[in-house]
Parts: sequence; C-alpha cells; structure tokens
Amino acid sequence: MGDTRPEVLFVCVHNAGRSQMAAALLAHHGGDRVVVRSAGTAPADTINPAVVEAMAELGIDLHAAGAHPKRLKDAMVEASDVVITMGCGDECPFYPGTRYLDWELEDPAGRGVDAVRPIRDEIRRRVEDLMGSLGIPSS
Repeated sequence: MGDTRPEVLFVCVHNAGRSQMAAALLAHHGGDRVVVRSAGTAPADTINPAVVEAMAELGIDLHAAGAHPKRLKDAMVEASDVVITMGCGDECPFYPGTRYLDWELEDPAGRGVDAVRPIRDEIRRRVEDLMGSLGIPSS
C-alpha cells in the first residue's frame, strides 16, 4: 500500500522567509500526517535571521530542523498534491492535476522581528486552514 499522506510544497523567491515559516508550521502541526517541502526560485544563502527569531518564539527551531534555502526543482512540484506560491510569479512550474494556491503575503526580507511577527501569524492562520481542507488534524 502506498503513502497516502498529502504532499505540500511552499514556494517563494528566496526560500528564506515566507516559505520556510509555512513549511515549518505545517511540519510542526501536521507531524507525520503530511509531507512538507519548501523551495525558492532564486534561493538565498541563509534564512532571514528575523524569521528564525520569530519562529523560535513559537518553539520552532529552524536551524535544529535543518532548514535551509533550496532551489525549486520540477520533481518537487510533480511530487506535490498542493503547491502554495508566495510571490514567485511566472517562475513556478505548472503541472496539470496539481492543486495550486497563491498566498499574497508581505515579504519579510530586510525586516526586523517586529515586522515579521504579523506575517508569521498570518501564515500560521493559513496553514491551519490548509490543514483543515486537507483533513489533517493538528498535533
């Protein structure tokens, strides 16, 4: 019997902020009931430090989880049931049969933790809604 867990991919340009927060929140709350990936069309060298700090406030350590910016690959999109884009525009590949959502969110790049918190909290709300739509109970 195959793996029936939903597979979700979060994509933004640098994979250093929004997509990292979304992936970490879904992995944290969804546990082993979901497969989570994140990637960027032009990945940064490191995750935004304000994002790391904002997530640590929720008890999620991005560094301990091994989070780092990754380049988007077609295979990631092909393997995903849901692809959530966050400002990557036409750079994101499209595959028929894959569910796409575009989350319009402010970019945390260059912002301090005070500006990142409301973005994080909006992403958390959307992740909780996504979990409900996918039938994933929160852990």
